[in-house]
Amino acid sequence: MERLAGAEQVLNFIPAIDRYIFRLVIIPMLGVFVLAASLLILDKMLRLFDFVATEGGPIGVVFKMLASLIPEYASLAIPLGLLLGILLAFRKLATTSELDVLRAVGLGYGRLLRIPYAITLILVGLNAALVFYVQPISRYYYEQLDYDLRSGALGASIKVGEFTTLKDRMALRIEESRNEGRQLIGIFARVANDKGQVLSITAREGNFLATSDNPNTIILRLNDGTIVQDMGGGEDGGTPRVLSFTRHDLPIDLPAIEDFRQRGDAEREYILPELLSIGWSPDSTEKVRDASQASFNFRMVEVVMMLLMPLLAVALAIPPKRSTSALGVFVSIVMVVAYHKINQYGEDFATLGRADPALALWGPFALFAILIIWMFYRVAYVPGGQAIGALETGSAKLSKQIRKLFRRKRRRFEAEQDSGLPLQVAE
Repeated sequence: MERLAGAEQVLNFIPAIDRYIFRLVIIPMLGVFVLAASLLILDKMLRLFDFVATEGGPIGVVFKMLASLIPEYASLAIPLGLLLGILLAFRKLATTSELDVLRAVGLGYGRLLRIPYAITLILVGLNAALVFYVQPISRYYYEQLDYDLRSGALGASIKVGEFTTLKDRMALRIEESRNEGRQLIGIFARVANDKGQVLSITAREGNFLATSDNPNTIILRLNDGTIVQDMGGGEDGGTPRVLSFTRHDLPIDLPAIEDFRQRGDAEREYILPELLSIGWSPDSTEKVRDASQASFNFRMVEVVMMLLMPLLAVALAIPPKRSTSALGVFVSIVMVVAYHKINQYGEDFATLGRADPALALWGPFALFAILIIWMFYRVAYVPGGQAIGALETGSAKLSKQIRKLFRRKRRRFEAEQDSGLPLQVAE
């Protein structure tokens, strides 16, 4: 009871307008975050399932790879969720005239943005931790899983109906697999040794058995088959010998799997202290310094840009008077995605040494920041000002023409239905 009373006192200490804005922001923000992350994960999941099925690995590795991608997708979904959460909250205030009432009683945009900026600061810290520490480690783990899957370290199976070469001395083909690989039907194996002798083995069925002595060797137990032994021109003049067997154990040496590389092969896998020590070290080569500085500046501008998201959200949230246009929502998504792609291009350009990393990343940031501040100023301090007034006007005219076209088509269709004859309507 004491804890509940303390929590109630804290809530009462927060002004009612702040609690109201917090509820308006947090619900759509969390919804957009979950939706964006889910769409990114589902798109990747389909490709990963196809990749794992092609490589013949266990299905469980798909979910491990998806889990390692969550920090990267979260760093994209957090800014988008923050932007749309604030935008939808202020759009609701504007379309219901609550924003006019709040402004009339003396609450300016600076006061109304107090809670959105408090949320922004928390998410900036969270996103900084993701992009500078969690994301590099998770990306390395994803690359390691991908390598293990391709190399067979995760238990990739022999593909049914295809020849599989093991250690360049054995070719194996299986016609059919039953009981999740426990029973193999229609087996053909061709084994060669250093002396040039070749064994061609066929068997009706078989199964793999593990050995306790050597983990790098497994036993393929064959039942009801034939062995054709080619002596390779030896004592018997190269005449093949044919043997039949009821059960035969064929040892198979598994291919050696090299250890995965150390973390840091790519600059994206460096955490913040490593980026700073490598990117500005006199011992690093120019190529390494450029790549490290480009990665550092890319992550910085992605995080710092979040501080401008509340201003952009407010600038695009307020439609013209007596209008419920949602054009600002569309424009906000386009602007954020376009800016992210420009940053990626700038990082690649700076990594190649064709531009200064600071200029390639902070130049677009400065232009984008100036645009956002101008848009916010137009909405907040210019009477009747609109950040995208020209776009709103053009969108209204375009939608009017589209509605007129559809009405004309509908009238033509109704006239044809009434007369039973196709009519020519002058356009």
